[in-house]
Amino acid sequence: MINSKRIKNYFMKSDTVLAHCDIPCGIYDPNDAIQAAQTVIRMTELLEELDFSSGPSPSLGNSMARFVNAKEVHAKKAKDDILIIWTDYFKPEHLEKYPDLHEKVWNACKLGSFVKVNVDLAKAKEFKAALEEIGEIFWETKK
Repeated sequence: MINSKRIKNYFMKSDTVLAHCDIPCGIYDPNDAIQAAQTVIRMTELLEELDFSSGPSPSLGNSMARFVNAKEVHAKKAKDDILIIWTDYFKPEHLEKYPDLHEKVWNACKLGSFVKVNVDLAKAKEFKAALEEIGEIFWETKK
């Protein structure tokens, strides 16, 4: 017998839930965070290249808004991704081998917060480098 409520629920739009599972799936990868940081770098470059010498225009304003939004979204994504790895993947034995890991993650996240709200190419590159360093540690622990 066909249950109309089940059919309706199947076709109705549901809320989206975004989360990394809290079971030991073992699917972690810092490259997503690093790629997001690369986007932060590119958006920062594009923001620095905007030319307002002819005065403001709707097109320039639109571009600026889009670049800022993408920069902020990707800075947050990079932070979120690396925090998931830090809290869900790294174990006490990893911290024994890499005792400064907590500080590295904390500093990377502070840089992520900074580049999210500022336009600073040097800091954006520093953010990516910090994530790459954490990524190197991650891959070493997988050996």
